[in-house]
Amino acid sequence: MNIYFLVEGRSTEKKIYPKWLAYLIPELTQVKYYDEVQENNYYLISGKGYPAILSEGLPNAADKLRETQRYDYLVLCVDADEETVEERTEYIKSFIQKEDIELGKTKLVIIVQNRWIETWLLGNRKIFDSRQPQDPPLSDYVKYYDVSQEDPELMGAYQHKNHADFHQRYLKAIFRAKNIVYTKDKPRDAQKEYYLKELIKRIRDRPDQLKTFQALVEFCDMIKDMAA
Repeated sequence: MNIYFLVEGRSTEKKIYPKWLAYLIPELTQVKYYDEVQENNYYLISGKGYPAILSEGLPNAADKLRETQRYDYLVLCVDADEETVEERTEYIKSFIQKEDIELGKTKLVIIVQNRWIETWLLGNRKIFDSRQPQDPPLSDYVKYYDVSQEDPELMGAYQHKNHADFHQRYLKAIFRAKNIVYTKDKPRDAQKEYYLKELIKRIRDRPDQLKTFQALVEFCDMIKDMAA
């Protein structure tokens, strides 16, 4: 079982995904170069943002998949941004068809981070308890939308220019209240196993929430069973 992960983020996903995958699929070992895969390996590379992940990253990945003939899955991880999950998914499928991108025997799995990975990270209820006192701007954010109770993936943009900008500001405010710093280059605690476990606990307790994060976990569970 070999998997090729093509992630949109230039930094955050490259740091978080390997840490999470070590917990979710310990049977797989990461390789540094795409042509090093043998059995139960994965390779992860950034597509350097959107739309470069489609125009450049995807064709390059397809070339490598056909060259090696060793990958069972190509997992394409992208942000929904201001689109719906369905719109982003359908666009990717139509792009692949229009550009005639051939993946050979490799199966495509599309994971859409709704709205982006920081939205998922807002789902950790242990690091954020809305019942505790907060100072602005966090207190204002909670009045607008309490992510400890409501689905972060359904949260709006508040007074910001887009969803992604607000979701990241909300997350940073939560971390700041715990005297923790979060940046896209240094996600720190978000990489750790305890953080991932809390997100998984959230979707087990509330299967109606964080649906796109669930899609990643369910895929990893399937691979774990196949690789065992």
